[in-house]
Amino acid sequence: MSDNMTLAGAVLSIIVRKGRMLLVRRRNPPDQGLWGFPGGRIEHGETCFDAAARELREETGFITHAEGTLTAFDLIDRDEQGHIRFHYLIVAVKCHDNGWTDIHAGDDADAVDWFDLDQVHARPAAFSPGLPELGALALSARGIAPWPLAPQTRKTDTAPHHRAESLLS
Repeated sequence: MSDNMTLAGAVLSIIVRKGRMLLVRRRNPPDQGLWGFPGGRIEHGETCFDAAARELREETGFITHAEGTLTAFDLIDRDEQGHIRFHYLIVAVKCHDNGWTDIHAGDDADAVDWFDLDQVHARPAAFSPGLPELGALALSARGIAPWPLAPQTRKTDTAPHHRAESLLS
């Protein structure tokens, strides 16, 4: 079962303004040279909402906060022999459009621009696979998931447990 791979968490940061989506042309693999949503790996200890806001800021200069989760999906890439090269669990996060206008390509992006679905459908080969479907979801009335996605933080207690003793006293 092991391909000596690690599952990594990643986010896509989705901003919609007046029926258009903010996209970046990727500088690096995967999808190098294609237009797609800003995004990247979730850093250790970072929530997917914090990662979405950070990736959006790093790749576009857009400063905002996350509103909620649109969807999640797996991205599994295999080589010619069928071995897994990488496996990401990607969370698509809708971010708040606060009207920010100081937008520029940065970090892993060659360019940044606004696109509507007609532009995406007119040149599908220029966009990341799955972008038309995810874009349609982002632009739909369905919106974000109706439940909050709160981080579950647990603290491991290494001290001896006296709970049972206190319950018995």
